[in-house]
Amino acid sequence: MKCKSGMPTSESSDQEPRPEDRYLKKMRGIIRSHTHQERISAIFLRIKSRLPELEELARDLEEAEEDGVYRFYHESNKVFFLQDPVKAAFTLIEEIGGEDDPPNFEYARIVVAGTAHQFSETTNANWEAETKPILEAFWHTKYFINMMVKYAKELETVERLVQPGMAAVLYLFELR
Repeated sequence: MKCKSGMPTSESSDQEPRPEDRYLKKMRGIIRSHTHQERISAIFLRIKSRLPELEELARDLEEAEEDGVYRFYHESNKVFFLQDPVKAAFTLIEEIGGEDDPPNFEYARIVVAGTAHQFSETTNANWEAETKPILEAFWHTKYFINMMVKYAKELETVERLVQPGMAAVLYLFELR
């Protein structure tokens, strides 16, 4: 089974194409068609058009962080509440990317791992294995949302030489 980004979920088989192959095929096509800068401009315009939603998600993630991290150290099942804003942000990221520019396979893999578990009787015995991926997905997601907000506010266009945060956003959509 795959999420929208083409990233295998925990139920997928070994016979699906590797995400790295998808990325290389995509980049070859972009290079051959000479549309790289146009794709970057299009994704940036989509980011700017969704700025109010991105700002709201950034606030939600900021508010969730303090309690969520505390809950990890307190070994409270409430750390699982961090999954909700991650899922909401990932959905928006997928929408911004659309079919042509889905989220980077490494990021999608982190999100899948961080949202795959629900609290159960065995969670406390496997606390770190089940909850550290939640924090990892949360922090990667928070970073990408914050970078999109920052650069949507600061830039009018994306030039070839970009700041590291904007370059990371381009990696998020496999455009760098």
